[in-house]
Order: sequence, then structure tokens, then C-alpha cells
Amino acid sequence: MSAGPILERNQDATIYVGGLDEKVTDAILWELFVQAGPVVSVNMPKDRVTSSHQGFGFIEFMGEEDADYAIKIMNMIKLYGKPIKVNKASAHEKNMDVGANVFVGNLDPEVDEKLLFDTFSAFGVILQVPKIMRDAETGNSKGFAFVNFASFEASDSAIEAMNGQFLCNRAITVSYAFKKDTKGERHGTAAERMLAAQNPLFPSDKPNQIFSDGKLPLAPVLHPPPPGPPMPPPMIPPMAGPPPAIFPPPPPPMPTPGATPIPPPPPPPAPPTPLGTPRPPPPISAPLPMWGMPPPPPITPGMRPPATPTPTPPPPPPPRGFPRIPPPFAPMQGRAPFPPPPPPSVRMMRPPPPPIMRPSRPPPPPTSAPTPTSS
Repeated sequence: MSAGPILERNQDATIYVGGLDEKVTDAILWELFVQAGPVVSVNMPKDRVTSSHQGFGFIEFMGEEDADYAIKIMNMIKLYGKPIKVNKASAHEKNMDVGANVFVGNLDPEVDEKLLFDTFSAFGVILQVPKIMRDAETGNSKGFAFVNFASFEASDSAIEAMNGQFLCNRAITVSYAFKKDTKGERHGTAAERMLAAQNPLFPSDKPNQIFSDGKLPLAPVLHPPPPGPPMPPPMIPPMAGPPPAIFPPPPPPMPTPGATPIPPPPPPPAPPTPLGTPRPPPPISAPLPMWGMPPPPPITPGMRPPATPTPTPPPPPPPRGFPRIPPPFAPMQGRAPFPPPPPPSVRMMRPPPPPIMRPSRPPPPPTSAPTPTSS
């Protein structure tokens, strides 16, 4: 996973990763940054004597877009408890120390590198992870740190806006740091500013306008749009019934030979009638024929007429001495009452049969007496 010489790499697609813990390896960096895009190579410079890396490395991606995306999502994430710094390798290979180093004092013990980076990165590009000075034995913060900006415009804005401000309930002090080689001389001299102006790391770098003058920018005034033509009233469709079906109903299934036909489902029950509303009358059905039997079929030519039903015989008369039964119906007004029933002594007798008329024979002819003859 190591890369060749720096000149053979695609500098636009290569990023610099700093602030690495001693436990970080090439394989860990590969597995971490391959989530941002396809990685071509990983290079972590090693010490020749101890063979341990020096706390930074270079990662080359397939394209510049993948490198820019990795800088956006991987910068200042914590790896083994330490926030890492991710930026373009071309900026790191230049002179990283332009002199815009800021000292931040009176820090609360709860302030870490991530909080410092989030606070001061609003004023400009930060080249390295903010360095909080800690105790070698306990690891606790000593209460001050250093922030290295890429331009003096960013450092000047940070000093002007943040000096005396509260961070974790403490008023911090922000000023230029002292130089290491000289005694009592701070960064930000005219010579350093002239040198940084001739060789800027980021020509387009400008301080964040939100904190440059201590005031928030005013939002542009938005004017309401001009009134347009009045909107027509909404179209109400006529209540003519449900819309026609888009697709025709499916045909009924064909009956299977030998299978029992399935009766159609019963119609759904009618909704309940609300209280206070009279119930509709039941539907009028066709009158049933007499005696619950269907009417006779029509008579066709050549068909015998139906037989006339025999009349029902009258009931037998009551026996003698039985009380008389009153008539079932009272005589109606304006009509003669029903005749009383015949007495029980009178019995119904059949009429005598008519006399049999026999044809009469003609009378025999009269016989003549013999005539006496003379002897």
C-alpha cells in the first residue's frame, strides 16, 4: 500500500492526513478512507531508526472529487482519541509556517482540539490541528494552546473577535504567539506579512465575514412579488353520478362441467335508518296465485281443457236434539236474511226418475170370422 515518489502521484487527488496516533497503520488508513472513494495508495513516512511513522501520511484517490469529499467528511474526526487533520497535499508540501500562529490562553480543562478547531475555523483555513499543551504524565490540559492559520487575515480576524470572549464559561486570551528562535518577539511582524503576501498558501482565502467586524450580516430585503391576475374559482364537477369505469368489468367465469355452481353472494344489508326518519315501505312484490300454486299454462290448439274440479259435498245435518248453530255471518243491512236450514226430520230425497218412454207397437190387424160354407 505504499506509494512511490511524490512526483509520480496525482497531487490534485492526494490528501494530507496529520495528527495520527502511533497505533495507526497503513491498513487502518486504507480501511478508513476507502469509505470516501476508491483509494490508489497510502504512504506514511517512517523513521529510519525506529521504523515508526512521524504522525502524518498521504492518501491518493482515483479522482480529485473523491479527495475533496474525503476532506469534507474526514477532517477533525477522532482516531484513537485524537482528532486528525485532513487537507490537500499540495498545500502541505509548501511552506506550512507563514507566521500566522495564534496563542490561546486561559482555557477550561474541558476544551479539546475539536472544540478549538470548530471555533477558530470560522475565521479562515487552519493548517494544522490546534495543539493543546498537556502534562506529560497525567495528560491534562495546561490551559493554553496554539492555532496555526494559513493567512494573516484569518489570524487578525480571530484575535480581534475572540480575545476576551467566553469559551466554556472562561474568558480566553487570544494573541500572536512568541517565536521560538528570538526572545520576546511575536509572530505577525511586517517581514512575515510581506513574505506571506508574496507566497500565499491560499490566494482566495478570506476571513469569515460573520465574525470579522463582530456583527452579523444583514439579510437581503425581500420584496413581495407583484400581484398577478385573480385566480378563477375552482371548477365543481356536476353531480351526475359516479364516473364511468376506465376498464370494462371482467367476464363471469365459465362453469366447470360436473361442479356444483356457486350461488351469487347475498346483497349487502341496507344502512341503518337514522333516528327520527320514517322507515321506507317494503318493496311491492307480485301477488301470489291462489292456493300458492302457479297459474295453469295457456291452452294450445289440440290440447284438452283442464278438468273441472268436483264441488265439495255439503256437511251432514246435525243429529236430532243438537242445538241449532247460529249463522256465521250476520245479515247485511238492506239484504234479506239467509233462509233457515231445513228441519232435521226432512231428509233430502232424490227426485223420482223420469218415466221410461217405450215405443208402442202397432195393434195387430183384426181377424175376420170364418164364413160358414153350405154343404
